[in-house]
Amino acid sequence: MASIHQTALVDPAASIADDVEIGPFCQVGPDVVLDKGVKLLGNVVLTGHTHLGENTVVHAFAVLGGPPQHLGYKGEDTKLIIGKNNTIREHVTMNPGTVSGRGQTVIGDNCLFMAATHVAHDCIVGNNVIMANNATLGGHVIVSDFVFMGGLSAVHQYCRVGIYSFVGAAALVTMDVIPYGSVIGNHARLEGLNIVGMKRRGTSRQVIHDIRAAYRLLFAREGTLQERIEDVTSMFSHSKEVMTIIEFMKADSSRALCTPRG
Repeated sequence: MASIHQTALVDPAASIADDVEIGPFCQVGPDVVLDKGVKLLGNVVLTGHTHLGENTVVHAFAVLGGPPQHLGYKGEDTKLIIGKNNTIREHVTMNPGTVSGRGQTVIGDNCLFMAATHVAHDCIVGNNVIMANNATLGGHVIVSDFVFMGGLSAVHQYCRVGIYSFVGAAALVTMDVIPYGSVIGNHARLEGLNIVGMKRRGTSRQVIHDIRAAYRLLFAREGTLQERIEDVTSMFSHSKEVMTIIEFMKADSSRALCTPRG
């Protein structure tokens, strides 16, 4: 049987696994689903069609599933889906999707959302993502696996942030960030590759060498971008990591690519 503090307000229609722990002064709405191992540590508000995956832990004053901050939202039954093994710290806010967008906001597994981070409507956040204090995602943003966002950073609506990339503290991202890229500044520009992150994840020296060489060619001044993409595709077709960058750059997007300064 779930452990529910006597001061918590839990709607009887909510779906709650037997071993869930709900601390003091929490509020859980009727359309909330809490999978096994979920812990709400106190003063947590869960509302709307919100689903928390196994072993996710939510700290005080987080508000998950509140109405999207979107003038077009008229109370539709859109969703917030949060995966397994996530840590959601104090004052975090996450909104569900909108009918004009994806209809749902989706969070992957094994993520850390530090205090006061915000995930807006219709975002997709991958696995093993870290958002440091006060980092913010605008609506419709896609954040891939293993991304690190520094404190006070922000990503403009509809941008994409590629796998293993790094967004520096207080950076304002208004364009797409390539996989393995490192961006800083306001407005953020590409400052190189997230070599530290790759090494921490055990990426081999050869793979790092290939990504570095491809990066230099892709952002060289000679030729057009399309010509450079074709050259890199030909030279590094053996490298799935480089091909991940190429596929990201070739994909349809409403945003331009974040490029180096100068």
